[in-house]
Amino acid sequence: MTSAEFPAYAKRIEFLSDARNHPFATSRVEVVETHMSWVFLTDRHAYKLKKPIRLEGHDLAFLEERESQCRNEVDLNRRLSEGVYLGVAQLSIAPDGKMRLGEGRAVDWLVWMRRLPDALMLDRLVTQGQVDETRLAACIEMLARFYASAAPEPIAPGEYREHLRARIQESLDALRLPQGGLPLREVLRIANAQLAFLDENAALFDARVRSSRIVEGHGDLRPEHVCLESPPQIIDCLEFSRVLRMIDPVEELGFLGMECARLGAPELDAVIFRAYRRVAGDDPDDRLVHFHKSVTACVRAKLAVWHVSEPGPKGADAWRHRASGYLALAAHHIDGSPIRCAIDASQGRFDALRDAGPQASSGRRAT
Repeated sequence: MTSAEFPAYAKRIEFLSDARNHPFATSRVEVVETHMSWVFLTDRHAYKLKKPIRLEGHDLAFLEERESQCRNEVDLNRRLSEGVYLGVAQLSIAPDGKMRLGEGRAVDWLVWMRRLPDALMLDRLVTQGQVDETRLAACIEMLARFYASAAPEPIAPGEYREHLRARIQESLDALRLPQGGLPLREVLRIANAQLAFLDENAALFDARVRSSRIVEGHGDLRPEHVCLESPPQIIDCLEFSRVLRMIDPVEELGFLGMECARLGAPELDAVIFRAYRRVAGDDPDDRLVHFHKSVTACVRAKLAVWHVSEPGPKGADAWRHRASGYLALAAHHIDGSPIRCAIDASQGRFDALRDAGPQASSGRRAT
């Protein structure tokens, strides 16, 4: 296919935004842009078109890679959902030269989903104060069974701690970038406190590995990815990196609880961990939960800083505000929690807090 025959990406967005071009009748198409995709919501379905961008280890500028990632996303997300991920749809050029969703010469690929009811998404329910705690507990019990059935990751205790140390360092590298506008002394203090807890409680982390708690999880367990249907549905896992899905369930569930609290429902954290403990037979140390919340909050702040200088649906000030909010959460969980392990960053205690330049990994995830 020549460049003249291959429709520009903007033309694909225009085509998919038109309700007349969808194979299932729909009254309208709602278009949502994220950092990595365009999502087209019809009355009954959702279609996700991946942006032709480069990720760490994946070059989505190539059609074949976008197809592969679409198929991978469908397979991975079927682990925690039922009847939601319908397959991969083909955007094609028909013999008459017109675009269509269906058979023909493929110009792009889309993840094809059943549209979930907005009214049952956990983020919507939290902000409206309408969460059914029984349904949420059932969702967490499903997750606990999923974690229990997953094969433990073949990772040594020391390697796992180094993995956590690298995450702390990567967040630090981003949070000290000038475009984020974050207070450097506070950023360093939080990172030092996280590293201190990791070093001084090595046995706590090693025990998690030895008890086979590190598994391949969801990787991005936010309230907007949880639907409290019956049965519950969990969607939109972090599909592009298996390494980032390698996780302790305590970290993943702590993130969900932290996000519910950020949206105004801190009481749901207790609901989440009661349900998990009941099914998993796992009673994690509260200090470990707070540590993971602090580290994850820094990861979210890092993603916000990465967005500051990039075009997208949010402005720079909004992303800076979000980064600042997550940094405050990180401080709360490392200082205001049972950890209480503040360290003066000026002491330069940890070699890992190196003088990083203004660089960041290209493996980014939409926030």
